[in-house]
Amino acid sequence: MPVFRDGRDNEMFLDALGEACVRCGWRVHAFCLMGNHYHLLVETPEPNLVAGMQWLQGTYTKRFNVRHKEWGHLFQGRYKALLVGRAGDYFSTVATYIHLNPARVRGYDFGSSRLEDHVWSSYPGFIRLRQRTEWLCVDRVLGCFNLRDTPAGRRSYREKIEKRLLEMSLSHQPWLVDEAWRKIRRGWCFGDELFRKEMEEQLDGVLESAKRESLSGEGIRRHDEFEAERLVLQGLNVLGLQDGDLPGLKKNCPEKYAIAWLVRRNTSVSPIWIKERLVMGKATNFASFLRRMADGEFGNDFFQKVKTVHS
Repeated sequence: MPVFRDGRDNEMFLDALGEACVRCGWRVHAFCLMGNHYHLLVETPEPNLVAGMQWLQGTYTKRFNVRHKEWGHLFQGRYKALLVGRAGDYFSTVATYIHLNPARVRGYDFGSSRLEDHVWSSYPGFIRLRQRTEWLCVDRVLGCFNLRDTPAGRRSYREKIEKRLLEMSLSHQPWLVDEAWRKIRRGWCFGDELFRKEMEEQLDGVLESAKRESLSGEGIRRHDEFEAERLVLQGLNVLGLQDGDLPGLKKNCPEKYAIAWLVRRNTSVSPIWIKERLVMGKATNFASFLRRMADGEFGNDFFQKVKTVHS
């Protein structure tokens, strides 16, 4: 069933994806939203894919349910994650697979349809600067084809994709033109033999350590808590405060809520972590207060100052 019912739903998901990039340090190299599913080519410099995906899908689900006056889960089961190797043409193959996804749908009219008209994909942003989201990274994919992010490079990339479209249009089964697509759909790892062996060895190590400690332990939390701590100190600095001033301030003072907004906006640490770090007590209506502050309802100087802090 549809998880994106109209253009506004697509916009909400991409807004949430952009927020996830800021919170988790993700780099999105390609994406495509279809009616009942989506594809992302995501690089995670920190080991926080699980936490980030939980936040992304959970946040979109909440916004979807509010908008459509529904409740409950939106996505069925766990998302499929495929490890992609950097060597060879594996990375570019996945990006091409994602960009050609609209054309693999049965019934796609190769004669009258244009792939670039599917605006809920990163492909238009690859060939036109004005349609590119600020968080989309194009250099690595273009680099796989020895192209640069220049007018000439973007034209060449478009020509390469249109060549693949022509190959698909001449096939009785356009969704099977590239044998690698089958491996992308059904595999867990997409790369050369050396990459696969390295991933298997790491997987064995993770499974062994899982007997002694949680898989969502310090490794996954490292980015979030380190980044959150850095933002707290930056927020205190721009407000002219010291860490030792926090206990003496009121639990619900605007200075604390301003810093709380900064941390919540840019990381995925829990509200409990933020409340404890800023000595805010229980801080009831925490999420509502942050949302109203972000909407400019209070318009205090403290909030305006922390907005200048860049992660």
